[in-house]
Amino acid sequence: MSTTPNFDLKGKIAIVTGASRGIGAEIAKLLAAHGAHAIVSSRREADCQLVVDEIVAAGGSAEAFACHIGELAQIEALFAHVTQRHGRLDILVNNAATNPYFGSILDTDPGIFQKTVDVNIRGYFYMSTHGAKLMAANGGGAIVNVASVNGVVPGFQQGIYSITKAAVISMTKAFAVECASAGVRCNALLPGLTDTKFASVLVNTPAILKQALAHVPMRRVAQPSEMAGAALYLASDASSYTTGAVLNVDGGYLCV
Repeated sequence: MSTTPNFDLKGKIAIVTGASRGIGAEIAKLLAAHGAHAIVSSRREADCQLVVDEIVAAGGSAEAFACHIGELAQIEALFAHVTQRHGRLDILVNNAATNPYFGSILDTDPGIFQKTVDVNIRGYFYMSTHGAKLMAANGGGAIVNVASVNGVVPGFQQGIYSITKAAVISMTKAFAVECASAGVRCNALLPGLTDTKFASVLVNTPAILKQALAHVPMRRVAQPSEMAGAALYLASDASSYTTGAVLNVDGGYLCV
């Protein structure tokens, strides 16, 4: 029996949502570098195609498919496409998310509340149900939910976003328990403060950044590529006996 961790994804079909930039793009590129065919998905196909072009130029295999996970019809269209074209799914990385409101939790607009829930909870849930069914029909697979440290320690003035990310952590464990017998593993990745457009209001505001880094033992912001290795581990057979896990990639933030 080999003692070398198996990160080989050759022949695997992987969907990565929110993959047109940032963490999602880096995960898609790394999965493809290890042999997976990456379905790069986000709201705008043209942006996804730029990532696909990078993957193909590096010798990998990928395709772009537009999908707004806040719209159930678009989720169904994505899985109809994957089923018809590939007939299987081995890896699902739920990374697409929204955080449209930064302010007092008491002033959360109902429309903003609903939008955040529709994408960050309902979207993850229905992506996972469709994905798990397709995986189970072909012997199993791996779901990786990109949550956030805010799901454990709520971010200041990021109330509804933090609530949805806590729900993603709970959702991950629920899917892990119920889908294990079908060979489907489900784990969560919790990024800390990362230099993405998504977190630009935090990273690019000196006073906020200084305050945030005071709680990060490594005293720096992560790069999106630093999240990809953890996703590769959770998506590959290197983590074959891991399900329901919550992996913090946060520079030590949750240790403080």
